[in-house]
Amino acid sequence: MATFSYPVFLLSAFLVVSSLFMVSTVRGGAEVGDSGGQKGSVPAMFVFGDSLTDNGNNNDLASFAKANYYPYGIDFAGGPTGRFSNGYTIVDEIAELLGLPLIPPYSQASGEAALHGVNYASAAAGILDITGQNFVSQTLLHTSLQHLYTSTASCTLHPPMTDIILLVQVGRIPFNQQIKNFESTLDQIAGNLGADAVASAIAHCIFFVGMGSNDYLNNYLMPNYNTRSQYTGEQFADLLVQEYTHQLTSLYNLGARKFVITGVGSMGCIPSILAQNLLSHCSLEVDKLVMPFNNNVKAMIDALNVNLPHAKFIYVDTYHMFMDILSNPGAYGFSVINRGCCGIGRNSGQITCLPFQTPCANRDRYVFWDAFHPTAAVNIILARKAYDGNTNAVFPMNIQQLANLSLERN
Repeated sequence: MATFSYPVFLLSAFLVVSSLFMVSTVRGGAEVGDSGGQKGSVPAMFVFGDSLTDNGNNNDLASFAKANYYPYGIDFAGGPTGRFSNGYTIVDEIAELLGLPLIPPYSQASGEAALHGVNYASAAAGILDITGQNFVSQTLLHTSLQHLYTSTASCTLHPPMTDIILLVQVGRIPFNQQIKNFESTLDQIAGNLGADAVASAIAHCIFFVGMGSNDYLNNYLMPNYNTRSQYTGEQFADLLVQEYTHQLTSLYNLGARKFVITGVGSMGCIPSILAQNLLSHCSLEVDKLVMPFNNNVKAMIDALNVNLPHAKFIYVDTYHMFMDILSNPGAYGFSVINRGCCGIGRNSGQITCLPFQTPCANRDRYVFWDAFHPTAAVNIILARKAYDGNTNAVFPMNIQQLANLSLERN
């Protein structure tokens, strides 16, 4: 994977917060990145995550987990870039709200483009290194979910589309490797300016981390993994958060101080899961698997805020926000909540968006873009709630407050 190096004069600009300049980009034909002329509230944002925030890191990997083809990016000024959305991801909107330009992927970041941060996220990545190792056909997902459903008239599993099970290797960049990639970035910068100067700047940056979804969808729920036979749902959540704690502490030890941690949203209501039963009901069983993880993450954040000096971790409650959208879609401008805008089969969720498939025309009315991911309209709502929302959405403070928070240096 490609790495980048900063010219010395750009490095200096990056590290001197007061001299930051804004780089304009385009969103729907309008300039963004300067937040109406306001200077960026933080020098940079570094992003770690999965397909919800990947913006091109998987493009050059030997992987089926890619979105660098039309109609992905149909509403994004740059077209198909590798974003698993019709337009903005949640971190794109947060970057704009922070007064930053869009953050480039690690695979493409170089020079001026990387001045305000780097995105290390990778589709199919998980907290566990083994997560996402295999791309699994929809048939395998259907089979794996059968044990979660009862044989009642109101919850009947749709028969698999085919008896063929396809397993292929998937290239992805697990969270541990994403951290190593960030460390490589720091090594390059420190080699030119010194560790103290780098630490001073990094401490003011936002570190956005959103992991965990794939550890369920592409690990625990997959019968080709033995995870479910080894751990109960609670034990698996404990395992994930134990590893997660070590990983976030590693970022802290590399100089990160301002952390935005997102919970896992409702997976029981995504089109891929809705397609599993004839009545397209959300799967409470699937969401019950996620709840212990989110609860553990909240407890982890409380502990890290106590145990790691001069750092602040905040939690973005994406589950609560997403369920509110699904419960009150009209209040948010949505009218279609039970199928993807682009996809094939029941709920447009049995096969995800194919190359050059024609998506729905009224995309801003859809909650889901494809079998797994929300539309840009939803991403923007989530980002804005995380940025300046109350404690029902993000706590103990929001991203705007975190950005303006003065933390004592070690």
